[in-house]
Amino acid sequence: REWSLSLTALHYIGGLLRHARAMTAVTNPLVNSYKRLVPGFEAPVNVAWSMRNRSPMIRVPERRGAGTRLELRTPDPAANPYLALTVMLAAGLDGLATQADWREPVNTNIWELSYRERRRLRIDDLPTSLMEACDELEKDEVICEALGDHITQQFLAAKRAEWTEYNQRVTQWELDRYLARY
Repeated sequence: REWSLSLTALHYIGGLLRHARAMTAVTNPLVNSYKRLVPGFEAPVNVAWSMRNRSPMIRVPERRGAGTRLELRTPDPAANPYLALTVMLAAGLDGLATQADWREPVNTNIWELSYRERRRLRIDDLPTSLMEACDELEKDEVICEALGDHITQQFLAAKRAEWTEYNQRVTQWELDRYLARY
């Protein structure tokens, strides 16, 4: 194989890519999580994989000796490890069951690509807010089924309440920026 990966590994990667936007609500569960998921910083914001750089969400180290590993680089420390592992495994296993498309690895720095180049390479963006991530989670049957009805509904209700409360807060930045002007 061109990338020294089995079809099993490639389909697993395909499953992670397919369900990435839905997994984000669980792997990045706080309003503040999305302040680190911005282009140009260390955390990846693009649904892609690579063997040569760290800008995509999945990295398969090019030099790996006797072992191979996949690094899913998007989860943050606030994620519940049990729920995060549940959604990651469900996504990967769904990729195996459905022989998911893994796409080509993107071995250039995605942050340097234009919007048009990213679309041509079929590189999607991760959600940019907790609310967007919750909406993606709710639409993904595989991830919802893995979490179970009760956990999915309770999680979404709690996170949407958190988002609503956050949106109703006036921040110091807003006061500094707008109060004197308007």
